[in-house]
Amino acid sequence: MRVLIPSALRSYTGTDWVHATGDTVAAVLVDLERQYPGIRFRMIDEQGRIRRHIRLFRRQQMVFDLAARLEDGDELLIVQALSGG
Repeated sequence: MRVLIPSALRSYTGTDWVHATGDTVAAVLVDLERQYPGIRFRMIDEQGRIRRHIRLFRRQQMVFDLAARLEDGDELLIVQALSGG
């Protein structure tokens, strides 16, 4: 499946779109970590939760559960929220 990588994490991948495999969001993130070591920790915290500044989207819907199922043809969009003041 195609995965959109936010600009802040492209130093890991070198490109904005990558391919990863898995039937759940968690499995796709594990595959991304296999291909690009260190990238998963930037998205998932020590308790296994999605970090506050990361948003994951599938079919234009935000994903809150890493166990969410993915289907053939899905794209996973990883978006990094901006903060500041």
